[in-house]
Amino acid sequence: MNVIQNIKNQTPQERAIYNSPDNVFNWSWPKVPRHKFLKEKEEAFIFNDKSLLIPLDISDILSTPYPATIPSILARYIRLKSGDPLSHKLVASGEIYYVIEGNGKTTNLEDTIEWSEGDVFCLPGGNETNHYSLSDNSILFLVTNEPILSFEKLIPSKEQNEMIKATHWTSEKIMSNLEEIYKRPKTKETAGVAIQFSTPGTLPSRNTIPMINTALNTLEAGGDQRPHRHNGAAITLAIQADNVYSRIEDEELDWENGVVLITPASELHSHHNRGSKRMMSFVVQDEGLHFYLRTTGFSWD
Repeated sequence: MNVIQNIKNQTPQERAIYNSPDNVFNWSWPKVPRHKFLKEKEEAFIFNDKSLLIPLDISDILSTPYPATIPSILARYIRLKSGDPLSHKLVASGEIYYVIEGNGKTTNLEDTIEWSEGDVFCLPGGNETNHYSLSDNSILFLVTNEPILSFEKLIPSKEQNEMIKATHWTSEKIMSNLEEIYKRPKTKETAGVAIQFSTPGTLPSRNTIPMINTALNTLEAGGDQRPHRHNGAAITLAIQADNVYSRIEDEELDWENGVVLITPASELHSHHNRGSKRMMSFVVQDEGLHFYLRTTGFSWD
């Protein structure tokens, strides 16, 4: 008899477990590691192969029985080949995409997003999503909150998911907004020169979906982003990463174009651009959850 069936057969009193440790905080899941997803990036760029979802999954390290990139978020590359559409239906409340390369279209119920390189878009979760590459090859980067729903054993309800609507941020408008931000003088309180991608349903927060915030972060050639820490873990997709590195606590990690890096929660980190071009990255955090819990934990030291 499996564990679930055994629990079903128990009485309410038989299911009761009594814990009485001296310190309730003396147990935890394994720590989130600093990690670069190198082999997943290589697989995403095998263009002569079929369309494919490539999860960035370290559940073996996190000890979760479901795929996860960090405990609250699962990221994927989506490799798309012209003439080979790809469909999926994910147990998530929302889906967020960054277009790494190519152009195409994505459908979700009655919504169609026509996308191209550098675009960002989000869709409600729990529906069938269909991707079509209109160029020979395309690569999308996808993040969802699937691990949270798996942890809670929840299934998204279309009727109760009206908050998340299909939303599309075009590369042209993203860059136009960044050009305006570049004109602002930097101060010692400037945490980054970035665009956050927000949706009306999450107001007054600045999140993309309720628990996930995303941004396009930049750093001028020769620039240094001031060391800081926060309680949200970060998943960083390097877009323009020539001679860029991060310092996370006492470790330096070099960036590579198209590669994803995990920065664990609460660790002191900074970013450094020694290249001749402006650094660019797509940053995903579960900080939306911490904003709601009032536990962002941001500090400069």
